[in-house]
Amino acid sequence: MKTKNKNLTTLEEFKEKNYGKRGTKERDELDAGYENFKIGALIHNARIEKGMTQEELAEKVGTTKSYISKIENNIKEARISTLQKIVELGFGGHLELSIRL
Repeated sequence: MKTKNKNLTTLEEFKEKNYGKRGTKERDELDAGYENFKIGALIHNARIEKGMTQEELAEKVGTTKSYISKIENNIKEARISTLQKIVELGFGGHLELSIRL
């Protein structure tokens, strides 16, 4: 994608320049880290939207406030079964996953 201003770059251009094209080790690590960050951010935003504290969410899910905090802050990766509990038991929602090839 071309930019209008020579001083501006798209996020994709920045990632390619600094981490390589998709499929390279460095780029795959960056993209995987982003996905983990995004999951934590989604959980955080949903919790705030529901007006819940980390402690309240942890109690509903059967875990600790510390564990919820670690997931939200990308310190700890959550298993799919844990994400399902957070979404279904904690938020009353439904977890949907997809695979893109």
